[in-house]
Amino acid sequence: MKALFWVGLVLLILGLASLVVPIPRTDRESLTVAGVSLGVEAQHQEKLSPALSAVMILGGLGAMAAGRRKNS
Repeated sequence: MKALFWVGLVLLILGLASLVVPIPRTDRESLTVAGVSLGVEAQHQEKLSPALSAVMILGGLGAMAAGRRKNS
């Protein structure tokens, strides 16, 4: 099996996982006045856009098919 097949498999798995696994994101806002710093940190859990997940899944399937075709 060629490397292209394995890259496609990884893309497929990541695309499927991105549909259900949220990505943590941290935002930090701070204000500094006269040498004193006050900060607030907020965490969000966001999922990847379904359109981007679909692109990853379709790209993975395409790469797997191309890797199989080159092998034969």
